[in-house]
Amino acid sequence: MNESISVLFVCLGNICRSPMAEGVFRQLVEEEGLDGQIRIDSAGTGDWHVGESPDPRASDVAWKNGVELRSIARTIESGDLDHFDYVFAMDLENLHDIQALQRAHGGGASIHLFREFDPDAGGELEVPDPYFGVGDGFDRVYEMIHRTASNLLDHLRVGLDPE
Repeated sequence: MNESISVLFVCLGNICRSPMAEGVFRQLVEEEGLDGQIRIDSAGTGDWHVGESPDPRASDVAWKNGVELRSIARTIESGDLDHFDYVFAMDLENLHDIQALQRAHGGGASIHLFREFDPDAGGELEVPDPYFGVGDGFDRVYEMIHRTASNLLDHLRVGLDPE
């Protein structure tokens, strides 16, 4: 596999937002035939859900939109900051935790808030955590993630060589 770019999506527990971002981005990448050029994973800054599948509500929303979530929750490790080109945090708390990890252990990953690539973000750059919410929170987060992931792929595609 000829990997030229690697991306890691990070949220708090790695069962809602980051698995949705991983699944959506993976599907978009596969649809464009770029799956051999982009390595994709997700992680959490907390360890509460390590080894678990995505939250059923996240999986249901993704499935309803034709996306399968296949990730198993894990925590971000210092080595991830060497092994991934880009790390995308879902909110400011996670961004600060990842930046602290990088300050303490180094690593060359470029760290961003995921919604920096959302054309409709306005001034709101965080993906809200739907875990404790009610109603259509997972649907709204899915739409936000899909829109952002699509734009992110367009941004990263500039650096990829067509095959």
